[in-house]
Amino acid sequence: MDDTLRGLDADYGSDLVQAALGVLVPGFTGTRLPEWAAAALEHGLGGLFLFGHNVASPADVRRLSQELHRIAPAALLASDEEGGTVTRLQQADGSDWPGHRALGQIDDVVLTRGVAAEMGAWLRDCGIDMVAAPVLDVDDTVDNPVIGVRSFGGDPALVIRHGQAFAAGLHDAGLIACAKHFPGHGATHTDSHLGVPTVDDDLETLWRRDLAPFAAVARAGIPAIMSAHVIHRALAAEPATLSAETIGLLRKELGFDGVVCSDALDMHAISHGVGRRRGAVLALSAGVDLLCLGNPQFPEPYDAQADTAQMVTALCEAVRKGQISGTRLAEAARRVRSLGTGRIQRAAAAPVGGTGPAEHGLSAARAALQITGKLPELSGGVSVRGSFGRGN
Repeated sequence: MDDTLRGLDADYGSDLVQAALGVLVPGFTGTRLPEWAAAALEHGLGGLFLFGHNVASPADVRRLSQELHRIAPAALLASDEEGGTVTRLQQADGSDWPGHRALGQIDDVVLTRGVAAEMGAWLRDCGIDMVAAPVLDVDDTVDNPVIGVRSFGGDPALVIRHGQAFAAGLHDAGLIACAKHFPGHGATHTDSHLGVPTVDDDLETLWRRDLAPFAAVARAGIPAIMSAHVIHRALAAEPATLSAETIGLLRKELGFDGVVCSDALDMHAISHGVGRRRGAVLALSAGVDLLCLGNPQFPEPYDAQADTAQMVTALCEAVRKGQISGTRLAEAARRVRSLGTGRIQRAAAAPVGGTGPAEHGLSAARAALQITGKLPELSGGVSVRGSFGRGN
């Protein structure tokens, strides 16, 4: 990677290459920090996204994080940790914390904030900086294939209450909360990992149902919001991640001034449409600041090192050709750096946690959580909607 970066510096200039790297968060393979990633971090890479295949043990994640931050103190180690069905650090055995739907059913915001703070303290001790949560999608579609129990529920007011509480708990633990999936993935019938979801509801419905939770957390000062690869026809003709109109609504009408983070660009809604590199250019041009490149082992394996270099080249070429202004790229890179710098300050101010889930104080509350009533029987047996291997 050193030779590749030197070549990119020679072609485009080190300042432009550093800015392009600064808006990228790629995945990687293995459980140790790869040499190419270390070189990219030295050159300004925004951070890395951790997946289940990167986790051998919490101690290994902690060592990886320490090495990453030794090279680049403000870089971000991010992960999907929602509790319930979506976890990375505990993917082998399942999360020790209840998911959003269980918390929504109990409807105790003090408990929700406490669970998020407890989980966040453990994640922070493992070296995680940013968590792609809370899920603010209002579960409005019975056959939604990707949200389901990842949502707090179908009532926007309930999602607002618990979304704010969950984000506050992560903040209490010194973590960056990244709410998702703006402007809403709850009323879709398609999984954006596999296709392009569309929502045909009118603008009044979107404001009342889908946008309300994001407006609430934006007002509360959440530091990051993740865009969805979903087409809301009342807003734009393209997926939100690629839509200047939709990202502009988040900025101007919802008043959000934090980091806009893309959902993973290897999801089929992007990769099988405009393509990943063109998608990165369009997303940045639309107003997205931080580009999550995705999982190099799922759904289709690829070379994360080569892909990161190709993404840098695509962004630099786009600036050279006037498809993205240098000012827009620099603005995005500044926002990401500021997020990382703020992470250092938050982590330093957070209370010291324990070393594992068993030492945390809400184990009794978790043990009391139980589902009662009859689950719906579908063809092939009982089905509980959720996502065990996916996330974002």
